[in-house]
Amino acid sequence: MIALIQRVSEAAVRVDGNIVGAIDKGLLVLLGVEKEDDEAKAKRLMERVTTYRVFEDEQGKMNLSVKDVGGSVLVVSQFTLPADTKKGTRAGFSRGAHPDDARRLYDYFADLCEDELPTQRGQFAADMKVSLINDGPVTFWLQV
Repeated sequence: MIALIQRVSEAAVRVDGNIVGAIDKGLLVLLGVEKEDDEAKAKRLMERVTTYRVFEDEQGKMNLSVKDVGGSVLVVSQFTLPADTKKGTRAGFSRGAHPDDARRLYDYFADLCEDELPTQRGQFAADMKVSLINDGPVTFWLQV
């Protein structure tokens, strides 16, 4: 399971022109689910995402997590993250989970996040338009 996290001052997801999820200060989480992923991996990734220190403390060091700063999380499904891009000019998607499994684990991950801090979601498998202001820019790839 993969989370591409971006520290944002704001982010939103639109489907058919309507906002389905939006946050101010926090993390935009692009979530990719792989074939071998399960609930244990989702839980471990949620723990990493919500406690990963990407926000600055008083000394300007990245020592604070999204929980520490009272931020929010916007979780967006991203089936392209597990793509195989090692060769050629077209990605292969055989490492990605079946859509039913991916939806279940995406929902489980987002539910776990909601238990920890304010959480918004994109719409699974929709044609989403994601807008954000990446604060820094700060972006990390987390994988479990």
